[in-house]
Amino acid sequence: MNAATAPRAARSLLFVPGHRPDRFDKAAASGAHQVVLDLEDAVAPEAKSEAREAVAGWLKEGGRALVRINAADTAWHEADLGMLKAFPNAGVMLAKADRASLAHTVSELPGRPVVALLETVAGYLDLPALCAVRGLTRIAFGSVDFGIDSGIADEGDAMTSVRVQVVLHSRLAGLDAPVDGVSVNFSDVGRMREDALRSRQLGFGGKLCIHPAQVSAVNQAFEPTEEERIWAGRVLAAFEASAGAATALDGKMIDRPVVERARRILADLAPRTAA
Repeated sequence: MNAATAPRAARSLLFVPGHRPDRFDKAAASGAHQVVLDLEDAVAPEAKSEAREAVAGWLKEGGRALVRINAADTAWHEADLGMLKAFPNAGVMLAKADRASLAHTVSELPGRPVVALLETVAGYLDLPALCAVRGLTRIAFGSVDFGIDSGIADEGDAMTSVRVQVVLHSRLAGLDAPVDGVSVNFSDVGRMREDALRSRQLGFGGKLCIHPAQVSAVNQAFEPTEEERIWAGRVLAAFEASAGAATALDGKMIDRPVVERARRILADLAPRTAA
């Protein structure tokens, strides 16, 4: 399987409150590449058990999803892990991940897709160790919680340096391209697309969604444009015709870095995989 046909990681990851099983099937049919059943922020403390049971029931019926579990320092973490052990096809998203809690989660749920939510300053400052945990699939940037913990407003370029470090450390560790945080305004589709395009420019491979209305805009933003597809095809054709030597197209040099960019554009057209 070559780069142009290999499955690529999910672009749109849609959160669904774990205590709202009436929304699970709707989320699965929304066009989101990955559904995330949420046992953490979307669920009040008194509804945690109810949500866990609802998620287990849906997974038992064959549903496929990531499950966002509560952080390791909460009273619900171990019960969340215990429930997921019965469903080997379910992936896990760990809230407020750090190296120790991530290593514990991976050891308890071996062989699963594992997404670590980077939401704290402590987790960010330990990013190299977090990315090095064997079994981790991907980092997701929990920008809202990170802003609360750090005091940095997620406005303009205030968090750009943080995002770039998440991308670079993920790349260095050989992880799937990370997932950027949510856009809280789900009624402005144009703004959502702009946010997702910005995430893509920074090197993210996807974005978290909190409403089905955001899914299409995210998917489209991470899809190569028709112009990019045509350019990539012409570049690879010219490179092949030159038998691998440096050549030119439209008056511009085509060498291996340019060819690699073209290959990545075409690889982004491949089918998505969960997590």
